[in-house]
Amino acid sequence: MAKGYWIAHVDVRDPETYKLYVEGAKPAFERYGAKFLARGGPFEMLEGDDIGKRHVVIEFDSLEVAKACYNSAEYQAAREHRLPVAAATMLIVEGIE
Repeated sequence: MAKGYWIAHVDVRDPETYKLYVEGAKPAFERYGAKFLARGGPFEMLEGDDIGKRHVVIEFDSLEVAKACYNSAEYQAAREHRLPVAAATMLIVEGIE
């Protein structure tokens, strides 16, 4: 079964309040077996428009599990902390293997 991935590009405007989102999302990530492959490290923009300063790639066992994590009550509650303090572009994509 192919893996599922969250890819997020985030521009955090209030790092202190954003920590509430990060902490609040942990239970959902643990429950759905999230594996962080990239999380806010150094990056180099090669092409396109600026899409934020924090880039995150999270692996899940499948596309369905990735969707379930995003739609979970735990994640949606944490998301409410992120919305007022960060602009984000997020997508879920299926892996090729």
